[in-house]
Amino acid sequence: MSTPAMTPSVSVVVATRNRPELLRKALGSIAAQDYPGPVELVVVYDQSQRETGLTADLPLTGQAGERSIHVITNTRTPGLAGARNSGVTRSDGELLAFCDDDDSWRPDKLTNQVAMLTRMDAGLSVCGIRITIGDQTHIRIPTPADVTVDELARRRVMEAHPSTVLVSRAAFERIGWVDEELPGGYAEDYDWMLRALAAEKVAVVSKPLVEVLWHPGSFFTTRWAVIIEALDYMVDKHAVIRNSPRGLARIYGQKAVAYAALRRRSESSRWAMRALRLAPGEKRGYLALAIASGVVPANRVLQWANARGRGV
Repeated sequence: MSTPAMTPSVSVVVATRNRPELLRKALGSIAAQDYPGPVELVVVYDQSQRETGLTADLPLTGQAGERSIHVITNTRTPGLAGARNSGVTRSDGELLAFCDDDDSWRPDKLTNQVAMLTRMDAGLSVCGIRITIGDQTHIRIPTPADVTVDELARRRVMEAHPSTVLVSRAAFERIGWVDEELPGGYAEDYDWMLRALAAEKVAVVSKPLVEVLWHPGSFFTTRWAVIIEALDYMVDKHAVIRNSPRGLARIYGQKAVAYAALRRRSESSRWAMRALRLAPGEKRGYLALAIASGVVPANRVLQWANARGRGV
């Protein structure tokens, strides 16, 4: 797709798995963007059957610009990382974007981000999010100071959400593919963003342009053993995490909570204390000790954190 410089073509990769109604909402929000340039939707079915009639259900005509859709199956490693890479391989746009199948976009997302990306001559753009959990709403808006590799290592910066990412194809090639070796695919977005911020200038749109839905259908909510393995992988892979006392304490605290949820009390206590030695204010260390001692169940901690628009 070749277009004028001010309206480059955009390919949006949407990996999906057993969420047909949410998927339609996500795709509808992408097709309805007020962006005047071409938008290509690439739907990637991962570990699930392709639906019939999906393309007929979408309003692809009468939009601000050309809209097209391709529906494929993940042919790479099963999971979100392989599905996203399959979508990138199939896409043609000058810019790439990602949207989780349970999220949706405000109508002016692409218009705002393409304009900022162009103005700043950046390779990558992110924006703010509005999180919905039941009847609760939380807004997270990043500033340029938030979206740096050091800050991301320190506190993960949930505002830099994968559904907000817009990246040039050239920048994506420099950053590299989504890592399919991560255990269970957990934290693949965090890994990619760490690499992205280390490699590219980022254009931040400080507006909540993405609606993020948190719900019990998360595929990672209670996969504690996989989470522990993936956290170890991340620490081994990224020196920026190892060199950040607060970042390392956060991950040790997450491991402590996971071990506590698995009722491996001694390991939970050991990692909790390591977290607290690095950062005495690391709340996950105290939460893990409370879970391990039986004061509070792990699912209650998850509910408490999620109700405040945060994860453990």
